[in-house]
Amino acid sequence: MAITTKSFTDLVRGQVTAIQGSAKSLVDLTIGSILRSLIEANASVTLWLQGLILALLATTRASTSTSSDLDSWVADYGLTRLVAVAASGQVTFSRFTNTSQAIVPVGTGVQTADSSSKYAVTLDTTNTAYSASLGGYVLAVGVSIINIPVLALVAGIAGNAQALQINTLTTAISGVDTVSNAITFINGADAEKDAALRLRFIAYLTSLSKATKNAVGYAITSLQQGLNYTLTENFTYGGVAQMGYFYVVVDDGTGTPSGTLLTNVSNSIEAVRPVTSTFGVFSPVIVTANPVMVITTDVGYDHLTLVGLVGTAITKYINSLPLGASLTYSRLAQIAYEASVGVINVSSITLNGGTADLTATNKQIIKSGTVTVS
Repeated sequence: MAITTKSFTDLVRGQVTAIQGSAKSLVDLTIGSILRSLIEANASVTLWLQGLILALLATTRASTSTSSDLDSWVADYGLTRLVAVAASGQVTFSRFTNTSQAIVPVGTGVQTADSSSKYAVTLDTTNTAYSASLGGYVLAVGVSIINIPVLALVAGIAGNAQALQINTLTTAISGVDTVSNAITFINGADAEKDAALRLRFIAYLTSLSKATKNAVGYAITSLQQGLNYTLTENFTYGGVAQMGYFYVVVDDGTGTPSGTLLTNVSNSIEAVRPVTSTFGVFSPVIVTANPVMVITTDVGYDHLTLVGLVGTAITKYINSLPLGASLTYSRLAQIAYEASVGVINVSSITLNGGTADLTATNKQIIKSGTVTVS
């Protein structure tokens, strides 16, 4: 039911009215009088008690609890808030002279030019350039560039970075001259917000004791923030009909989720899958988008600056598309116009050399390749 509250003024006014209505003789209720001071003191205590009652009521429901109170509320059901996620992705180490071997050790630090975001090279044993004996990634004689995974040192959205922003080596590496990120880092996330935790709590309750799509979906999305997935029933990954089998394609925003994440997803699904069913978990197939366009800028705007803004906006939009989502050809012009009021015309638009939409199946995710704006 609705709770009716009163302000300090309302409480004082109510007491004054009651006293004046009951008194048989004149009483002094002017500001500063003894009786007025007692009334105001009483109103202050009542206001404090009212606040305590409201605070207690707020903490007794998940829909009104916040912060640590919400954490303790859902913890009674075995649920915890998802922690912040560190941004990750690939950076390119390169050099001007490739006449000798160079090593990029695991743990090597890189950062943005303003030092606001720092990253460290991580271990990837599947990378053909990795050498366990040397403890790092090898640029062999004749090799000028190498792509290596890095992870933000501080979890959260602060670790996300636009393309080419990660461009500084924290410490010098013999035989390596530069570093850069060709692809935007977008998978960093702050700790789960209260609103998202409430929604996930509802999903948790609806998934209990149910071997359903929602239960499988909850198991996947509760691993970490930023995961999206597709689920296909009664078909193998190769497209052959097989009753009782389903497969999941999952992405963490990078397009190339780690083997560890895929294993964790598989373990989570195993805990809720229907009995007698079998399943598989796969990473997405990347479909590269290479848009090209020419923009016309209004008088008073720097053309090169707007070219950069439009290119960044298009790259960000493409890389934010979830699994199975298509890239609409006509959307490219809209993004360019929205990037700045200084863009007054967009022409010569092509997408992968044509003028058709770029589609994706439930196995695929579209990521930006070469974005050309002139």
